[in-house]
Amino acid sequence: MNAILGLIVTVAMVFGGYLLAGGHMEIIMHALPFEGMMIGGAAIGALLAANDFNTVKHTMGDVVAAFTGAKWKKSDYQDLLCLMSELLNVLRQNPVDIEVHIEDPQQSAIFQRYPKILKDHDAVEMICDTIRSMLMNFDNVHQVEELLEKHLESLQEEKLHGSHALQNMADALPALGIVAAVLGVIKTMASIDKPPEILGGMIGGALVGTFLGVFLAYGVVGPFAARVKAIRMEEHFFYSMIGEVLVSNLHKNPVNICVEVARRHAPARVRPSFNEIEQALKGLKQAA
Repeated sequence: MNAILGLIVTVAMVFGGYLLAGGHMEIIMHALPFEGMMIGGAAIGALLAANDFNTVKHTMGDVVAAFTGAKWKKSDYQDLLCLMSELLNVLRQNPVDIEVHIEDPQQSAIFQRYPKILKDHDAVEMICDTIRSMLMNFDNVHQVEELLEKHLESLQEEKLHGSHALQNMADALPALGIVAAVLGVIKTMASIDKPPEILGGMIGGALVGTFLGVFLAYGVVGPFAARVKAIRMEEHFFYSMIGEVLVSNLHKNPVNICVEVARRHAPARVRPSFNEIEQALKGLKQAA
């Protein structure tokens, strides 16, 4: 919602101020399709040339995320803590019983209770791989912490590829606007014998390229890149919570303490309260 509102305010203020100052939209509207084709096409072409298919695909998804917001909501953080609590209880009661859940999570009765988390490959992989390491007696706390830290760093870097690609596009747009403006000037110079009023319109149309490149860079693409980065950084807390629970478990803390340590690591905006987690865990015990 903020992305849409911000875009509307930006366009309204820029073009509204231009019109109030006595400007005319005819020249801009006439040149906009051609300048937009050159600048936008060159920016998209540069994006395709600089990145692999997966990064381009993620970037498209990131643009959608800029409008829809972060993937994980407050209820998802609560579900994650409940899921981790169930898995740790099974692990401590009988380590053999946990194998069926981590070897085939798609068929696990525990994972199936949390379908949104189950669909996220990164979350499921982190949970299952770390618990599998515990079962292999790979229980040195510092080693597991180091493994999880590297895993999280790698995951974060991958999730930020889209925002980096958008920021690179934003950095290139002013220069591409100059390219479009220069082409407009070349076109104008080829018509130097035309009357002044025609030349004035042609020069104005050429300057639309410079305006459009700068406007898109600092008014649209740049802010969207920052928005995407903020969203992915917030979502990263979800995966960090998995590591918090598992590392706390290695320190032999009670399950409820492991859950509480991770709960406090959640961003304040989506952090479930202590009582909400208590009620959710009680509900699981009653259902069992």
